[in-house]
Amino acid sequence: SNLFGKPMAQLLLNANATVTTAHSRTKDLASVARGADILVAAVGRPEMVKADWVKLGATVIDVGINRIDAPERGEGKSRLVGDVAYAEASDIAAAITPVPGGVGPMTIAMLMANTVSAAHRSAGRKPPRF
Repeated sequence: SNLFGKPMAQLLLNANATVTTAHSRTKDLASVARGADILVAAVGRPEMVKADWVKLGATVIDVGINRIDAPERGEGKSRLVGDVAYAEASDIAAAITPVPGGVGPMTIAMLMANTVSAAHRSAGRKPPRF
C-alpha cells in the first residue's frame, strides 16, 4: 500500500536490506513469504499468513488489524486479530508482534511525536527530541 508498504520498503532499503514486495495476489505468495528473514504483513485479511509461510527464526511484523466474530465471547461479540495467525506463527518466528498491542501503539506514539514537533516548528521553536 501507499500508506504502509511502500514507506516500510523504503525504510528497509535505506537500512541496506534487500526488499521483496508482494501482495495478496502474488503467485505462490507462501513461498515468497517463507524466504523472508523479516516478514511484514499488511494484507488486510484476518490470519491469512499461516505458520508454514514463516521462515524458522524470522521476525514477523503484523501490521494488520481485523475484527472477526467471536461466538465464544457471546452472541454478537467480536475480537481483533492480525493478518498473521499469531498462535501458530509464534512457534516458528523468533519474534512476532501481537495484535492488538503490537504496531498500533507505536504508530500512535509516533503520530503524537510528529504532531508536537510540527506544532513547535509552526511556532518558530526548536522541536523537542524524543
